[in-house]
Amino acid sequence: MTTSSRTLGDLFNAFEHEAFRLETLDDYSKSGSVDAYQAFLAGESQPDGYNAGWVERLRSYTEEGKRVYRVHILSRPLTDYLRFELGWGYQKNMTGGEEFFILDVTEKPNPLENVPDFWLFDSEAVAVMSYDGSGKYLGSEVHPVGRAEQFKRYRDSALAHAEPFAEWWAKYEA
Repeated sequence: MTTSSRTLGDLFNAFEHEAFRLETLDDYSKSGSVDAYQAFLAGESQPDGYNAGWVERLRSYTEEGKRVYRVHILSRPLTDYLRFELGWGYQKNMTGGEEFFILDVTEKPNPLENVPDFWLFDSEAVAVMSYDGSGKYLGSEVHPVGRAEQFKRYRDSALAHAEPFAEWWAKYEA
């Protein structure tokens, strides 16, 4: 992976082994899939082509032997948005090979309090994600390579405290 990439898109195009995401918010409803979220809230069925572009991209990554995985820090009861994201998004993305883990802080302290959302690519390139209070994506900032160590520690801590999504979902599906 080259470290001269300066945008999140560049990092996705260049990673060679793994892409890790930490999600910390309860609501990303203004960031994408807005129509699908509204359909979910209305009790409609998931559209056939929902998230198809991302699923195909995931499938191409996994076919190349690349790993895409994430940890979502959350607490119960789930927000409407989290029920949508986990029930529609995660379930759909898993068909493309993405892996999910849940760090449920309902009954325990959050070991990553105040850590921002981020993507970590090949343990060396970091993009920190910014959102407003309503869950609207504002952009990302690619950090210098020297900052990766801090985010690797965040990733490792998140994974150490999380459980596989399928196991968590079987216990708490909303």
